[in-house]
Amino acid sequence: MSSDERTSLINSDQNGKTMMNNLMHEDLARAQMSARLGEAQQLRRGRQQAAARRLSRKAEQAARQARLALARAI
Repeated sequence: MSSDERTSLINSDQNGKTMMNNLMHEDLARAQMSARLGEAQQLRRGRQQAAARRLSRKAEQAARQARLALARAI
């Protein structure tokens, strides 16, 4: 095997390792983005549920006040 062939094989091997390393970094970045997206969705759902609970409590309070006002009017 000539020196050029050995150099070519070494460069090819290094390029392969570099490509694998880049793919691993891409996979890691993709996994992190997916995790962040999942966290953001959970936070959004939590905020929506909290808002729904607040609105429900307000509606219940308004219904109680309406019943009370109706009872007083009779």
